[in-house]
Amino acid sequence: MAIALLGYTFGRSKLTWPEKFINDTFGTLQGALYRPVGAVADFFRDLSRLSDVYKENEELRQTVARYTEDKIRYNLIAKQNEALQEELNFTERQKKLYNYKFLIAQVVANSSNPYDPTIKINLGSHDGVKEKMAVTTVDGLVGLVSRVSEFTSTVTPITELSSTSTDSISIAATIFGREDQSFGIVDFDKEKNVLQMSKIDENDVVKEGDIVITSGLGNVFPRGLIIGKVVSSQVGDFGLTHTATIEPAAKFDHLNDVFVVVTPDVDAP
Repeated sequence: MAIALLGYTFGRSKLTWPEKFINDTFGTLQGALYRPVGAVADFFRDLSRLSDVYKENEELRQTVARYTEDKIRYNLIAKQNEALQEELNFTERQKKLYNYKFLIAQVVANSSNPYDPTIKINLGSHDGVKEKMAVTTVDGLVGLVSRVSEFTSTVTPITELSSTSTDSISIAATIFGREDQSFGIVDFDKEKNVLQMSKIDENDVVKEGDIVITSGLGNVFPRGLIIGKVVSSQVGDFGLTHTATIEPAAKFDHLNDVFVVVTPDVDAP
């Protein structure tokens, strides 16, 4: 019958009405079945694509994480290199000026105790550190070594040094650029909570913005270390001298790396 039907319909371009009816009926059924089957197939294809998207997102997250980590590491290294370069330039410049040796130390403790506001560094007698060695940063003078252990040392900041204390440690200072003309004594006024340069000659005009440095007199602090900047000047005792208020150059709340200054007259390690 199939062969007969094929032979009967072969070569004809038009269909009879029973053929049309059967063709339309199968077409309708096929369309009704195709839509849900296609929807199910699309659903599973979407699940497969969703899995691929999830994997791609995970890979992107890992890539972003690695990028962020590399960027942080790069920034830290760049910042460290910049700081080391600045420190190198600082030490080389100071060596040429005054032939000092600088021991680079790290601050391991910064006491906030008002009765013992000291700084501890990770260098000691084993590294050649001795008492009364000056400690500075790239920015300015920090203090003086007060106690030395084998591998650590305690530094008393300049805000705790006073010419009126029992130790009577004062900082002989001068003005940068006028070293042969200006002279004064720098200590910390605890009542006013400011750093002051006193005993300035009445004929010595100290102006706002002048840079105050150590003069080297007194054989305690080496010459040429920056102390700070003058923010104001006023008449001192009995109108015979002047007093200048100084803003410290060192950032005491952000101390990380410091230098212990070894002068030529002190035995090097």
